[in-house]
Amino acid sequence: MSARGRPVVETPVVDLLVPRDHTSASGPGDGGAGKARIRAVIGTVVPPIVVATVVVAIWLVVSYEVLSPRQRFLLPPPQQVIRVGFLDFHNLSEVLRGLWSTTQVALVGLFIAIALGLVFAILMAQALWIERSFYPYAVILQTIPIIALVPLIGFWFKYDFRSRVIVCVLISLFPIITNTLFGLHSVDRGLLDLFRLHGAGRVAALRKLQLPAAMPAMFAGFRISAGLSVIGAIVGDFFFREGQPGIGRLIDVYRSQLASERLFTAIFFSSLLGLTVFWVFGFIGNRAIRSWHDSAREPE
Repeated sequence: MSARGRPVVETPVVDLLVPRDHTSASGPGDGGAGKARIRAVIGTVVPPIVVATVVVAIWLVVSYEVLSPRQRFLLPPPQQVIRVGFLDFHNLSEVLRGLWSTTQVALVGLFIAIALGLVFAILMAQALWIERSFYPYAVILQTIPIIALVPLIGFWFKYDFRSRVIVCVLISLFPIITNTLFGLHSVDRGLLDLFRLHGAGRVAALRKLQLPAAMPAMFAGFRISAGLSVIGAIVGDFFFREGQPGIGRLIDVYRSQLASERLFTAIFFSSLLGLTVFWVFGFIGNRAIRSWHDSAREPE
């Protein structure tokens, strides 16, 4: 009894210390976070597998039911593509050598385009007259069909590795300039005024405020240009035929020989190269901004 005559309900100390169930012992959010991660992985992996299964099924139906045996070279069945293009060592090694040559051209052109694009975008972000002077020519460069410039590039720089790299740069440059310039212009004006109020110069504001704020847009441009650089390398292979043959030249040779199985193999590795470069820049971008930008955070 208490001093006022009311009964006192005593709670055992053991009940307060021992968890009532397993969820409270391991933390209230651990199970939910693990299930959310599993659902995210399933949601990322399963849909592409389902789509690929449907595509292969349609492929088989068209090969065996729609096309006659004499027309089957137009769309050979997938098992025949695997047997000729992937399991034949000679054919596979030829495609892989071409893929390596195209990869070198695409990566060199992409990195040059990144360097040039960042420099031009930063310069245009510093003064409006610089942007008005250079940006229209970047738009014109993007709108001119690259096929129209390829003969001139061959005349001026010959038909070797250097010309293919130039084609990659021309195709990949515009998205980097546009996205980086957009990111630099998207900085909160109040934060920029605060930097200037504390005496920060252009270089300090660019290094500590504008470039970090522009990183999501910059990496979006890098990913777009990554795919375009592979396209540029393949286009260059079609026209510039000196040096190590790339996968674009192999595609042209297989087309002329009606070698459908090897043609499909070359197309597969071309798309795989583009996806790989695109994924690498997406991975780097997510790791660079995941700690502070909402677009790179994992769903809870």
